[in-house]
Amino acid sequence: MFSSISVAIPRGKTGYLVVLFSFTLLGSVLMSLSMGYINIPIPDIAGITLGLPVSAGADGAFELETLKAVLFDIRLPRILTCAAVGAALAVSGVLFQGILLNPLADPYTLGVSAGAAFGASIAILLNLSATLVSVPGFAFAGGCATLFLVLFLSYSPGNPAGGLSSNNLILSGIIVAAILSAGISFLKFIADEQVSVIIFWLMGSFASKTWPQFFLMTVFLILGFSVAIFFARDLNLISTGDRAAISLGVDLKKVTLILLITGSMLAAVSVAISGIIGFVGLLIPHMVRFLTGPDNRKLLPISALTGAILLLWADTITRAVLPHEIPIGVLTALIGGPVFCWIFKKTRQSH
Repeated sequence: MFSSISVAIPRGKTGYLVVLFSFTLLGSVLMSLSMGYINIPIPDIAGITLGLPVSAGADGAFELETLKAVLFDIRLPRILTCAAVGAALAVSGVLFQGILLNPLADPYTLGVSAGAAFGASIAILLNLSATLVSVPGFAFAGGCATLFLVLFLSYSPGNPAGGLSSNNLILSGIIVAAILSAGISFLKFIADEQVSVIIFWLMGSFASKTWPQFFLMTVFLILGFSVAIFFARDLNLISTGDRAAISLGVDLKKVTLILLITGSMLAAVSVAISGIIGFVGLLIPHMVRFLTGPDNRKLLPISALTGAILLLWADTITRAVLPHEIPIGVLTALIGGPVFCWIFKKTRQSH
């Protein structure tokens, strides 16, 4: 199903690759911290952290408290939240492609993104701004409700997977997503002056992210990644087919349901925090398979790190390189679409 051009690394070398990608992510965080309207050299970041007087930026010296605020109240929460969302979307993409046995599956295949977008649009339309009932809360609730609706519609008692089949899940997701998309269009039609806010949120952005949002995202990422790694061997067996997995001792109903909920949870939280960001969950697993092969025990950690690195650099480009910041979902679509077309074409030529 996922056969492609690959230079898969030996299993014993996976740890070295994880360390390499981890240091790459750390370096990317430092470089992103230094870039922006106020340019802060990387060596000065340590000085600012220790409270030492430094000068930075093209306009000369800045107050130490100003530099601290820029680094630790504005840039760092945004950067770390972006990395966490990238990792979560990549892990979610690996899970969906493995469960549904579909190389075109991504975190939004089951309509979770459409459900989250619908919930967020309702919150924006009602002008809710309280912390616990704001846009992220409604988005997460909408994504979760959509997942359970899709599971209900796709349930078939006679299926060997305990009532769940990849075809039924994909078709149910497409149907529900289409209905919700129409609902979003209706909400935008009646939104009047709020329509621009809805449209901007739907395009995705990491502007004004806070430490509580990062900690929330991190908790769900750690939980979801832990579950995914725990069931990585079972996910490998599922890729061989339902009957083969059952004969090898996999509780297909339980594992499929747990991983579907895990992948959807990661996608729903990501959308709730950042809006809709496409192609990360679809593209990253394909890119990493060129290096690791299809073994999910290697694929999951490397995909998480790669997703964090690439989304972080995409956000850095929109924030610090381009003349005007654009929604990150637009940039990922513009870059991810052609890259995926190239990967798809290369894969077809290898057969």
